[in-house]
Parts: sequence; structure tokens; C-alpha cells
Amino acid sequence: MPAAQPAVARLRAFRPSWLSPKVARTEVLAGLVVALALIPEAISFSIIAGVDPSVGLFASFTMAVVIAVVGGRPAMISAATGAIALVVAPLAREHGFGYLIATVILGGLCQIALGALGVARLLRFVPRSVMLGFVNSLSILVFLAQLPNLVDVPWAVYPLLAGGLALTALLPRFTRAVPAPLVSIAALTAVTVGAHLAVPTVGDKGELPSGLPLPGLPDVPFTVATLTLIAPYAVAFALVGLMESLMTAQLVDEITDTRSNKTRESIGQGVANIVTGFFGGMGGCAMIGQTMINVKASGARTRLSTFLSGAFLMVLCIVFGPVVSRIPMAALVAVMMLVCVATFDWHSVSPRTLRRLPVGESAVMVITVACVVATGNLAVGVITGSVCAMVVFARRVAHSADVTRVTDPAGGQVRYTVTGALFFASSNHLVTRFDYANDPAKVVIDLTGAHIWDASSVAALDAVTARYAQRGRTVELVGLNSPSAELHSTLSGRLGAGV
Repeated sequence: MPAAQPAVARLRAFRPSWLSPKVARTEVLAGLVVALALIPEAISFSIIAGVDPSVGLFASFTMAVVIAVVGGRPAMISAATGAIALVVAPLAREHGFGYLIATVILGGLCQIALGALGVARLLRFVPRSVMLGFVNSLSILVFLAQLPNLVDVPWAVYPLLAGGLALTALLPRFTRAVPAPLVSIAALTAVTVGAHLAVPTVGDKGELPSGLPLPGLPDVPFTVATLTLIAPYAVAFALVGLMESLMTAQLVDEITDTRSNKTRESIGQGVANIVTGFFGGMGGCAMIGQTMINVKASGARTRLSTFLSGAFLMVLCIVFGPVVSRIPMAALVAVMMLVCVATFDWHSVSPRTLRRLPVGESAVMVITVACVVATGNLAVGVITGSVCAMVVFARRVAHSADVTRVTDPAGGQVRYTVTGALFFASSNHLVTRFDYANDPAKVVIDLTGAHIWDASSVAALDAVTARYAQRGRTVELVGLNSPSAELHSTLSGRLGAGV
């Protein structure tokens, strides 16, 4: 008996935490709540992408189930999202559903490749101003995508919209036991059916699934022309999906005070999208809103809640499909509009914040938003914003470099004190800061307060030394720290510096 006790202890140590009855109860309830909250958004994102609601629902099902197994961040919810819908919508509209599915599969392969190459480590180079622009522009685009549902519609749509907005916004003030979007959709559906209102419904957009998705290949010609067509969309798909997923994973890390495997999450997102594509889904990534419901509101911490959110979602659609098809579009529009308002970072555009922030950072955020809204491509905006942020940073750091001249009272030498970061942007004007014609025979350049970052700085110092040498003067460099001295000794005299 005593010998069996260590074995039992070892089994308990390796047993998944969700096998505990208390944890399992929390995870099951969290998965059910998330599944209920996923239904309206998955349908809305399907409509944004221009596909049948079943496509978004299938994507949410397969993404959640697969990422629960292969993902790197337990309890994070991945499903069909607005960011992905906006990327694939133009392709689906102009070339058809088959090309969308091919893009999802190729985008998944790109995510696996990027994950294996360590793209997760690059997230730290995306500035906060760009991230704010990303979130704000996503909110604006999704909001604008709702407006066509409010044009040339029966008058009854507008009271329903107002009621949906009020109910979704006010209910959380009284209770959070049930997601407010779900209550709003149920109430408006009951009113529509009970009053026999002739308004656009989900059923008007296409049929809901009556069974589980079946695997299949995309209906496209397997040619170089097809690859050339879908490749730009697939790359944008991969980048947008990984950026949103990695940012969400970082947020969950902070909330739960745990660390996640970002590389595994990147590769897992790719695997989940490939599976989703073969099962006819529109692809997806991590969802900030549903993840917060799962982790923060419901207290879930394991992969079980993520898996069950997808499983419950499909059960609800198959069993209650006829009810879901009668949901008025006004209810979904109200939900999505409030999601956009909640997602938008209003603090980032408040007058007080704008007055305190450096002008360059505010400009980067505005440029990111403008590029995304103008192009409809989130990846273009993020890349453009990141490049602008680098330029702003380089300009700011370049102005921190300075040169101070101190003459020896005896007149035998002159000392120049160089401070700041020396790199291509700050060292280009370094050559002009010295008085070559009037300095004495010995010149000391003190670099104690400086750091040499690149070959441009070494070339600039070589040029200064060469100009003094032409006039018969000697130059001594002092105060170099170890990295700067190593770089200078490696490159000095080998760069062909001009004079």
C-alpha cells in the first residue's frame, strides 16, 4: 500500500488540471457562455466577408477545437474574426468562394513558416502607437461594414436597432450572468417573430449548417496564376492573424500572470487555419472579446474551455438552426456597432492624451489608421505605421547626439566631447562639427558619453581623422566603451571614408 502512494502522487502530478471537478465545472460553463457569444459574431463576420453564415460558424468551430490542442496559449479563444473577414472579403467578392478557401490554406502555411522563423519575437518591435492604430482602424472598418445593412430597409429596422443598442449597452450594468449580446439578439428575435415584422434576417443571407462540416479541396485551378492571385491575400491573412493572436496572447499572459509559448501559438494558428480551410471555413485568429469573456469574466484557465466553446457552438447551430435563421439583421448590426465602440481606444484620441504625447507618436497612430481605412488592408497600415515610427524614432535619437569643443588653456591641444547615440542618422553631420583649419596640432575626441552603433559612425570618425591628417594634425579617440571599441577596431580604415 505505501508503495502505491508515490505512484498515485505521480499520476496526480501529470493529470491535466481540468480533470478536477471544480476546474472542469468552471471550464464547461465558460465554454458554453463563449459558444453563445460566438454565434452572433461569427454570423456577422461571415456577412462582412460576403459568405454564407455557415462558413463563419464552421470556421469558429474548427479554429476553436484545433487551437485548443495545438495552440500555445491555454484558454485563449480563436474563431472567425472581423480582421480576417476584412482581408478575405475583396477576394471572395471578386473571384468567388473557392479562392477564399485556397487563401485560408495558403495563409495557414505562411503562418507555420513565420512561426518557425521566430516571427513572434518581432512583435516587440511594433510600437504602441501602431498597435493603437491597428485596434482603432479595425473598429472603424467593422463599423463601416455595418452601414449597408441600414440602407434601403423597412422602417421597423431602425427601432429594432435602437432597442438592440440600448439593451446591449445597459444590461451589463445590472447583470453579467448572461452575455448582453445574446440577450439582445434573443429579445429582438422574439419581438420580430411575435410581431410578424418583415425585416431582413440571418436566413435571408444563406442557409445555416444542418450537419458537421466535411473535408474537401478548394474549387480552384491549381496553377501558377491562382497562386499569384491569392499569395498577396494569404500573406496579409497570415500577418493580420498572427498580429492579433500574439497581441491577445500577451494580454492573457498579463491577466493570468503566466507565460505562453508564442512560437507554438504562431504555428498552431497556421495548423488551425489549414484544417479550417479544408473544412470550408473562412479562417480566423484569436478573438479579444471572447477571450476576455472566457478568461476574465468566466475564470477559465485551461484548453478545455477553448475546445468546448467550439463543440457547443456546433451543437447549438445544428439543433437550433431554424431559430438562429430568424434572427433579425438589426440585432447583429447593433451588437457589432457596440463591439466596435468598445474596441476603439477612446483614451488614445482624448485631447488630454494628445497634448501629452509627442507629436510624432500621435502622427504614427493617425497614419496607421488612415492607411488601413484607405486600403482596407490591416497589414498595409501596420507595416506603414511601423516604418513611420522607425523614422520618427531615428530622427528623435539623431538630435540627441552633440559635440562640445573645449580648448586647452596652454593652446597645445583641443578636446571635443561627443555624446549620444552615433548611427547613420546622427553621424552624417558629425564631420561638420569640427574646426579643421584652426585647431592645434593635437585633437582629442572624447567618446565616453557616446555609443557607436553602425558602420556609418565609424566611417564618419575615419573622415574626421583623415581631414585632420591632411592638415598635419593628429587625432586621438578616447573613452570608447567595449562594444564601440570592438566595432571601431574591426571597421576603421576598411570603409573607404572620404575626406
